[in-house]
Amino acid sequence: MEIPFRKVAFADKPLSDHYLAMNTHKSCELSFANIYLWSRFYPTEFAVVEDTVVFRNFVEDNGMSVSFPAGEEPQIRKALDTLFVFFEEKGCPVRLHLVQEQDFALLEQWYPGRFAVVYDRDAADYVYETEKLTTLAGKKLHGKRNHINNFKKQYPDWSYERITEANQEDCFDMAMKWRKGHVCEYSEDAQDEEKRDEMCVTLNALRLREELGLIGGLIRVDGQVVAFSIGEPLNPDTFVVHIEKALADVEGAYPMINQQFVEHEAQEFRYVNREEDTGSEGLRKAKLSYKPIFFVNKGMVHEKKEED
Repeated sequence: MEIPFRKVAFADKPLSDHYLAMNTHKSCELSFANIYLWSRFYPTEFAVVEDTVVFRNFVEDNGMSVSFPAGEEPQIRKALDTLFVFFEEKGCPVRLHLVQEQDFALLEQWYPGRFAVVYDRDAADYVYETEKLTTLAGKKLHGKRNHINNFKKQYPDWSYERITEANQEDCFDMAMKWRKGHVCEYSEDAQDEEKRDEMCVTLNALRLREELGLIGGLIRVDGQVVAFSIGEPLNPDTFVVHIEKALADVEGAYPMINQQFVEHEAQEFRYVNREEDTGSEGLRKAKLSYKPIFFVNKGMVHEKKEED
């Protein structure tokens, strides 16, 4: 059998959004904007399978992996049955990626004992209460409030703006300063390559902000942009922050854009998803310091072997 997988194109946004909206426990990766912006670096194909949407990646051993189908529950079961036949006919082991705990519970219900899941701590999304990120109330977030207050004292002329076509170019200019400050333009180091990819995604997110349904906010000091952030509604109760950039030499700029972006753009949502830490020790420490209320755990599913 064949499943008509094809490259993700901008014109696929309405179709993708239709199916992704049916799964309210989505990870940060499962938004069309995120998939489309990263597809240049992580080639992704998609197909509609049994009235669900499925995204496919290729893996190192010439195999493949597909995302857990997004759609209504009865159709998900049908899609999985079809996909398992597809894997078998292709001679590939079954691999499902971005499988969340609720998804694996369905797999256990429908195919008891057949599959194992390995969760990746580095890929777990950090989710916070919007109110806590806004007020930074309580003893545990006292240090964050101090950073905000010190910023306001040091830069009394600071201001917040939503990103629009009128101020978008100022964000491009700040992004170039950020890139230069991180010395990732010419290095062949793998971490610097990741930063270059991230910067390319950031610039495209700014450029395609309106078309992708993204929302942005910026902080100015002395009229200059020193930080900006970009995100979008992920589901009815969660807003996701995809991108956050600030100039390192402006003390307090990161906590300031973090708090101000949530205060201005995420108040109608109960939670804010601030994505994963990718295994970075510094990023993990920073994200934990804001006291997440829970994690969105994501794993890779494979069929059990004797040793499992």
